[in-house]
Amino acid sequence: MGSSGWAVVILTLVLSNAIPIFVDSKGLSEITASFLKYAKEKDVFDWIVAVRRKIHENPELGYEEFETSKLIRSELDKMGIPYKYPVAVTGVVGFIGTGRPPFVAIRADMDALAMQEMVEWEHKSKNPGKMHACGHDGHVAMLLGAAKILQEHQELLQGTVLLVFQPAEEGGGGAMKMIDAGVLENVEAIFGLHVYHDLPVGEVASKSGPMLAGSGFFEAVISGKGGHAAIPQHSIDPILAASNVIVSLQHLVSREADPLDAQVVTVAKFQGGGAFNVIPDSVTIGGTFRAFSKESFMQLRQRIEEVIVGQATVQRCNATVDFLVKEKPFFPATINDKGLHEHFLKVAGDMLGIRNIKEMPPMMGSEDFAFYQEVIPGYFFFLGMKGETNEKPASVHSPYFKINEDSLPYGSALHASLATAYLLDHQSRTTLLSGNHHDEL
Repeated sequence: MGSSGWAVVILTLVLSNAIPIFVDSKGLSEITASFLKYAKEKDVFDWIVAVRRKIHENPELGYEEFETSKLIRSELDKMGIPYKYPVAVTGVVGFIGTGRPPFVAIRADMDALAMQEMVEWEHKSKNPGKMHACGHDGHVAMLLGAAKILQEHQELLQGTVLLVFQPAEEGGGGAMKMIDAGVLENVEAIFGLHVYHDLPVGEVASKSGPMLAGSGFFEAVISGKGGHAAIPQHSIDPILAASNVIVSLQHLVSREADPLDAQVVTVAKFQGGGAFNVIPDSVTIGGTFRAFSKESFMQLRQRIEEVIVGQATVQRCNATVDFLVKEKPFFPATINDKGLHEHFLKVAGDMLGIRNIKEMPPMMGSEDFAFYQEVIPGYFFFLGMKGETNEKPASVHSPYFKINEDSLPYGSALHASLATAYLLDHQSRTTLLSGNHHDEL
């Protein structure tokens, strides 16, 4: 099944699915409540948790998620859900519903981080130097949980839901490769989530418009002339030049950017020399830059290169700048669609209560879900996982990061509810496909 084309997948769904039924707004409220209740049932909850723990024990980096992908396909096979594989190397795309439009997608990222887990527990990472420190194990488990909910309630689906299991979110541009593979063909909207350590279980946070910044990386090599530290006049000191570069880069935000236009330039890497009394031949620095608008982002990119090269020249050094776009492509800003924000408020409000929906202030973090939003309307939100104790959980990308597994049913139910409600809301616009049935990916 995994290697079959889109046409076979869609035809299977069309032939097997029952005739959709209409559900009014009151019925939608009942659906969201029933989805959450179902996700909290002991056997379903235990299964979601078990899946998450299996993935956590075997973290895999971007485009290396072969075992994770194998587990996903195995669970989809058990549920009788057709899928397409491989997509963008290790990605998987499942299908539930009528096989006809409208098409709506829900997405989870699969990759782990290159860091050593410091949490001592039964399901600690078994792969040295690799850890699910950003919650992607939970994201996959929740999307599989949503698949189980949707598969058990197919009669409610007035269209088709795509389950997008994406590789390489952590800087590898996995979303771009999924788009290039045709995943968004005919899809009208896409939803994604991320666990959030500082928000209680049962609460969610998001906003309309810009929520996460666009981001890029840079690395520069500043070359001078090495020599003995006691006779610096015979050398051209790249460390001094690099120090001036770093200070000057901070002026890009403090003196060139509009104070009301949030931007960040951070130098987080400085490598040069290995002895106390030797001036090195070269220094390597590197960092990240962030902005919410494309114009500000590209202005920062231009000025970063100009400042590095110019300041190095002042200090009699040479400099080369690499923006690493092949290894770490620029991420656009995450901008939530206004209409989907209203949809989210309605669905999440029905399920959790409007008091449990928080306004998320814009943050300078980035997320490659933004690539999808550049193609079709998309919506991204944060899922609370803070427990009832006063202990503040470790943040993402920490070796002490832990997921509160009590949050998992909420993510699964929200995924399923957002997709189901979207199809119900757009039932009147549903039309039969005419020839273009995801024939190839």
